[in-house]
Amino acid sequence: MSNPASAPPSPPLFASYVAIGDSFTEGVGDELADGTVRGWADLVALSLAFASTAPVRYANLAIRGRLLAPIVGGQLDAALAMTPELVSINGGGNDIMRPRVSIAQVADSLERAVDLAVDRGSHVVLASGANPTKHIPLGAFVEGRGERLAEAIRSRLPKDHVTFVDNWADAELAEAPFWSRDRLHLGPAGHARVASNVLAALGVPVAATPTASTGAQSPAGSAEPDAPRQRTAAYWREYVLPWIGRRVTGRSSGDDREPKIATLSPVDVSERR
Repeated sequence: MSNPASAPPSPPLFASYVAIGDSFTEGVGDELADGTVRGWADLVALSLAFASTAPVRYANLAIRGRLLAPIVGGQLDAALAMTPELVSINGGGNDIMRPRVSIAQVADSLERAVDLAVDRGSHVVLASGANPTKHIPLGAFVEGRGERLAEAIRSRLPKDHVTFVDNWADAELAEAPFWSRDRLHLGPAGHARVASNVLAALGVPVAATPTASTGAQSPAGSAEPDAPRQRTAAYWREYVLPWIGRRVTGRSSGDDREPKIATLSPVDVSERR
């Protein structure tokens, strides 16, 4: 008979999970055949459901283009109203790409959001975004801000009931094969790798999916081999100029969009059992 004291601990399981954030958490770049997006948070929810003997419910309130204020405001309020056992928080990526930003204020807002969620009884995954700066215009400028934000967050941790997943420091994730055609959002392999990072930090096994099963490995070749290079006219015409146009007019790619999963819903694992 085995000694119970020597058995490995069971992974923490969560019966309800709500994700909040911007395009990174919504799943932009991991498009499915029907035109919807999946992303790392969906893959985390799937793995949580696989690891559990009871049903797991999941909501994703993230919306592309969102600045941090509405994420830690309306999104967080809606998330905590569902009293989830697990909340993932990411934000600030759009803020640091604006002409002016206070890194200290962004870090303060994230810390307050984390503390509020913990005070309300949730375990929190605080996930930093991946580093896109090798592949985008003005990358060095954005990287400097991103490094300062990452260091500000690291200096405030660890905290009880908080799991920090430092995707910004994942050097392999910064490489081109993990990114989508626009070079700003992760592709399917990148989202799978982030899911693997989160699940490893939580101690939960990765559920096998076409990309999640290999997400921890560097994919062979670029996920978007025909993507225009960032210094070409085609790239600027397709991605950069529309982005600048939205900034100038005060619009966002997420305007008039609703959350893709607005309420806690059962995670369907029947096809993968």
